[in-house]
Amino acid sequence: MNKSITMERFGQVLEITLNRLPVNAINLATSCELYDAFNLLQTDDELQVGIITAAGESIFSAGWDLNEFAANGDNLLETGIYDLGPGGLGGLPEFWGLKKPVIAAVNGKAIGGGFEMLLAADIIVAAEHAEFLLPEVSLGFLPDGGGIQRVAKRLPYNVAVELMLTGRALSAQEANHYGLVAKIFPANELLPRARKLAQTIAKGAPLALQALKEVMNNIEDLSVEESFKLTRGAWKSEGKLPLFEKMLNSDDYLEGSRAFSEKRQPMYKGC
Repeated sequence: MNKSITMERFGQVLEITLNRLPVNAINLATSCELYDAFNLLQTDDELQVGIITAAGESIFSAGWDLNEFAANGDNLLETGIYDLGPGGLGGLPEFWGLKKPVIAAVNGKAIGGGFEMLLAADIIVAAEHAEFLLPEVSLGFLPDGGGIQRVAKRLPYNVAVELMLTGRALSAQEANHYGLVAKIFPANELLPRARKLAQTIAKGAPLALQALKEVMNNIEDLSVEESFKLTRGAWKSEGKLPLFEKMLNSDDYLEGSRAFSEKRQPMYKGC
């Protein structure tokens, strides 16, 4: 059976490509393959950053494979449950605890579940022609694979609600204006620029990269004062930020300062 994804390593970067043309729809098998790829990123100590992108030039992903969904409709009505595989649709939206940063490189339309997968990435970069849509309401259901939960955190609330109610397309330029998309590139530059960004990030201390992601995920809904208390608690080994505490107790924690003082490049070991 042909795989729905491909993977390629570039040093410390793992590039994952959704490859289920013509529209890169995500079925259960594809979700499981994507989860396995993100789990490889999670568990391989030689990998520090992930990139998720897609084959083709016009559609990043049409989202949920509605043909598979329709074929299993009777079972869904009986149980109220649809198996999206570990990590949720696309393997990323419900991969709680993924400790390494993920860059989404969007080379076309990201529709429904395809958009929801991107919302779980840490950084989104896009081609100039990319668009983002959540059309679920027009299809009789909700974008509850991460759309409802995340889009209003990444966009102004009124914009997020309007997108979900109308199902209209959000252009790459508008997404960049609102801060959802970090950078826009010509289509032929998208992947090279995403790889360069990933390689720049991967130069950081591995434990510091993971600790930063952990802290950012945990302070999102906290006040500034609460955020300070949480991070200061790591210095007291309170156990609420285990990756931050691991960084504080590592050899790498002092390596950067020593390297600066000794006028040499730091040699991080991830421990």
